[in-house]
Amino acid sequence: MLQFDEYKVKLNNLRPELEDLDQALGLEAAQREAEMLESESASDGFWDNLEKAQKVQQRVKQLRNKIEGQQKRKTQWDDLMTLCELGNEAEDESLVPEVEEGFAALVAAVEDAKLSTLLTGEYDNSNAILTFHAGAGGTEAQDWAQMLYRMYTRWAERHGYNYQVIDYLDGDEAGIKSATILIEGENAYGHLKSEHGVHRLVRVSPFDANARRQTSFAALEVMPEIPDDVEVDIRPEDIEMQVFRSSGAGGQHINKTSSAVRLIHKPTGIVVSSQQERSQFQNRDTCMKMLRSKLVELQMQAHAEKISDLKGVQMKIEWGSQIRSYVFMPYQLVKDTRTGYETSNVGGVMDGDLDGFINAYLKAEATGNWLEK
Repeated sequence: MLQFDEYKVKLNNLRPELEDLDQALGLEAAQREAEMLESESASDGFWDNLEKAQKVQQRVKQLRNKIEGQQKRKTQWDDLMTLCELGNEAEDESLVPEVEEGFAALVAAVEDAKLSTLLTGEYDNSNAILTFHAGAGGTEAQDWAQMLYRMYTRWAERHGYNYQVIDYLDGDEAGIKSATILIEGENAYGHLKSEHGVHRLVRVSPFDANARRQTSFAALEVMPEIPDDVEVDIRPEDIEMQVFRSSGAGGQHINKTSSAVRLIHKPTGIVVSSQQERSQFQNRDTCMKMLRSKLVELQMQAHAEKISDLKGVQMKIEWGSQIRSYVFMPYQLVKDTRTGYETSNVGGVMDGDLDGFINAYLKAEATGNWLEK
């Protein structure tokens, strides 16, 4: 039948792209590394160093997911080709929708895999640290910051990533003033680095008795979690440490002890804080990890040779500096100002469907095809 023959041609045209992915994804090297780490994890005393053992296990899982993902795509190709042949032999038109749907899913999976090969930055495969800041505007902006917080945690869940709250400061009446989360998973930073910037919301305010339209701003900072073996020059005399009582949801120790920690890096003005852990010492360690990550990120941006040469970057959370606009009223549209990618599915975006924006950014980054302002 003509439909099945057409899809067999499409599948054969897709086959070279699928095979090229083996090399682009580095599957041979991934297989060797996975086998080596699995052998290490079976050795005596492996679990004596729990932290190291957990990192090894996490790395094995990442490698196996990469290998199995490619195997799954090849199996999908084989199954679709078999389905086309069965449909031809039986002249069964009822199989056409299944072939159409399966082919569209395979093309999308191959495209996603190809995009992942663009993540070649030094820290693209790292975990990501996200910090949310409400802009000026009180309750409106704080509610918007919390909506963004929910959006990115939903994105993490969609991709099977884990996330943990590091810091969380409630708004005065609703929402959040600021929050920091760690998203753990392969290429988390590589995907989320595109989200760094100011996000603008236009909607009818639920906090306005006159139901007037409001514009709100919130900023998102994204930085990679820097491995412990990366050297970062931080002088003790450059750090001011403050302790305070934890606030926000979660934890029976909240507001009972001054376990939360805030670190201020004097040369750059960078401020980081953590209140997720029960002890002051643990929170200080978490703060130091965040400070190291932020300093390395700034160093990459500024190409500075020394940490002491850096100056903190102040992000203006206001009109004209946004990377993306979210319009709820009078029409529905989410549009990225850098790539021009847009969608009217506002509900899906707010529920974590961000891959279209992320993929458009990665393509623009690879080709230099940015939207001219």
